[in-house]
Amino acid sequence: MAMGSRGYKNNQYCNLDIIKKIANLRLKKANLLGYSTHAELVLTDRMAENPDKVNKFLKKLVSAAKPVAIKETQDIKNLAKSEDKLSDIQYWDWSYYSEKLKKKKYDFNEEDLRPFFNLEYVKKGIFLLSEWLWGLTFKKNKKIQVYHSEVEPYEVYDADGSFLGVLYLDFFPREGKNDGAWMTNFREQEVCCGKDIRPHVSLVFNFNRPTESKPSLLTFSELTTFLHEFGHALHGLMSDVKYVSLSGTNVYRDFVELPSQIIENWAYEKEFLDTFARHYITGETIPDHIIEKIVAIRKFNSGYHTMRQAGFSFIDMAWHTIKTPIDEHPKEFEKKAKSVISLLPEPENILISPSFSHIFAGGYSAGYYGYKWAEVLDADAYKVFKENGIFDHKTANSFRENILSKGGAEHPMRLYKKFRGKEPSIKSMLIRDGLFIK
Repeated sequence: MAMGSRGYKNNQYCNLDIIKKIANLRLKKANLLGYSTHAELVLTDRMAENPDKVNKFLKKLVSAAKPVAIKETQDIKNLAKSEDKLSDIQYWDWSYYSEKLKKKKYDFNEEDLRPFFNLEYVKKGIFLLSEWLWGLTFKKNKKIQVYHSEVEPYEVYDADGSFLGVLYLDFFPREGKNDGAWMTNFREQEVCCGKDIRPHVSLVFNFNRPTESKPSLLTFSELTTFLHEFGHALHGLMSDVKYVSLSGTNVYRDFVELPSQIIENWAYEKEFLDTFARHYITGETIPDHIIEKIVAIRKFNSGYHTMRQAGFSFIDMAWHTIKTPIDEHPKEFEKKAKSVISLLPEPENILISPSFSHIFAGGYSAGYYGYKWAEVLDADAYKVFKENGIFDHKTANSFRENILSKGGAEHPMRLYKKFRGKEPSIKSMLIRDGLFIK
């Protein structure tokens, strides 16, 4: 309740008037520039292009996810009733009973996988993946200046031996370092005075440090995080454009996650995991039945989570498709915006919008849909690898030529169609998430 009521209390920190003011000023700005809504203005520089296309996309998601989400919700309710005699559950009960149900269905604890993901082996496995796909090699060079003694600098070379760029790996937490994981550039690729300036890319993480008796061991989620950020790094390192403003990850916001999210797919492939995932004591590979559970768990409660993300996106689009200044109370406004996705009783004293920093302060206004949009792209694109072989050079080189190397030099839909041969289909993601019903 405390988390859900941030910015929604009757005190000096209440954001209700502020969010209405922001939405109204954005509308005014859009009108001054010749657009009827803020979303129309923003989406001119997005792959989705216009609000109608976004809303149709979100409705397709809900249409597929809602029947599954209703069943998932009922399963959670049944568990709560059988174990604790709860007649109904609230939002704050969901995570607790969801974890209990997952344990009951799959008998799986992510911590059980940690011994198989020695960070050093994971790093070598990811380097090896990029070698198999594109012929890249990574050579540690301690002579390269770094901003902290723990940072590992690598020179990256292409299949023909040409220099691609520098990659910095910063793995462990320390005082003064932000939480989380991210990719950033110290220098971006560009052509200047006839010379191809190669990028310097940094990947930052906060993995557990090694101890005297154990190496740094990752969870499966941390493995996918490493792969995700490495995908962003590849986008930067393989850039081959003229202008720095179009280089690497300088692309439309609803396109930038394709290179990162597609690389995560290899984490679910036994053929890839067997190349590096070894128990740090026994040397054994991950048992097949555990890998099968990892793949199955990917679909667990996917309907509910898809509905939740769609709800955030509907709220975002509602605020940014107003055509007249809003004077309605945000509680009623938000309730109407997300009515189609409600699965559990709505508490009276919570509200998402006043603390929805992504859309009011974080640059995602009229763009929150991009999270699910990118999942559609990565699932549809990865289908080509599944059809041709997950280590297929021809497919990998096509992805590089048409996506990774081009940055923002062409419209992303044009680039995607060059790779895929057609526009992305939502079907691949729905099948992967267990939401597709014939």
